[in-house]
Amino acid sequence: MLPIKTETLFFELALTLYFIATIIGVIGLFKGKKDTFKSILVLAIIGFILHTANIAVRYIEGGHIPITNLHEGASFFSWCIVVLFLLLEYRYKIRLLGSFIMPIVLVLMLSSSMFPRGISPSLNPVLKSYWFGIHTILAFLGDAAFAMAAGIGVMYLIQERYVKSKRLSGLFQKLPSLQSLDEINYRLISLGFPLLTLAIITGVIWANTAWGTYWRWDPKEVWSLITWLIYALVLHLRLTVGWRGKKAAGLSIIGFILVIFTFFGVNLLLKGLHAFV
Repeated sequence: MLPIKTETLFFELALTLYFIATIIGVIGLFKGKKDTFKSILVLAIIGFILHTANIAVRYIEGGHIPITNLHEGASFFSWCIVVLFLLLEYRYKIRLLGSFIMPIVLVLMLSSSMFPRGISPSLNPVLKSYWFGIHTILAFLGDAAFAMAAGIGVMYLIQERYVKSKRLSGLFQKLPSLQSLDEINYRLISLGFPLLTLAIITGVIWANTAWGTYWRWDPKEVWSLITWLIYALVLHLRLTVGWRGKKAAGLSIIGFILVIFTFFGVNLLLKGLHAFV
C-alpha cells in the first residue's frame, strides 16, 4: 500500500508549480516575452503530471475515484481545468492563456489544501454505483469547460476595452483578436453545455436508482439546473438573437460564478443529499 504522505508530496509539489506558473503569468501580462509563456506551459505540464500522480495514489489508496470530499473535489476540478488548458494551448497556442487560467487553478488548489485530506476507506452505500463516476466526471469536465470560457471571456473584455480606447499597443498586441476569443468562448460553452446536460441526466437516473425518485429539489440539483439554464440562455441568445462578443463574454463569466457557488456555496452553506462526506 502506498503511503499517504506520497500523495501529499505530489499534491504540494503540483500546488507549488501552479503557484509559480501563476506568478509568472501575472507578471507576463505586463513584461512577458515569448520564453515567459513557454515557462508557464512547462510548469503547468510538470505540475499536471505530479497532480495526476496525486490523484492516482489516492485512487489506489481508497479504491475509488477520489472525488468524495471537498479536498478531492476541488483538486479534481482544478485537474480537469489543467487538462483543457493544455489541450486548448496545443490547439490554439494562445500566449496569454495561462495568465488567465492558472489563477483559477491556483485558487481551487489552495481551496483544496484547506479542507481535510483524509482518504475515505469506504464509500457511502449510495456512492457504490457506476453512475457515481460517470455523473461526477461529466459534471467536472463540463464545469472545467465553463472555467475556461470564463477565462477567455475576461480576455475578451480586456481586449475589447483596448480596441474601444484605441490603445493598440502593449497587452493588446499579446491578446488574440476579438473574433478569435469570441469563437473560442462559444466552442468551450458548446463543449461544457452537453457535458453538464449529460451530468444532470445521469444524476437523475442515479437518483431514481438510489432513492426511488428522479428529482428531490436538493440544493445542488436546483443550483445545477439554474447554471444549466444560464448556459442554455447563452447558446439560445447567440443562435437566435446573435448575442456575441461582450454580452456572451459577460454571461460566460456570470455562469462560472454560479458554477463556483454550486460547488462551494451549496456544499458549505446549503446542506443536502449532495454534500461531500
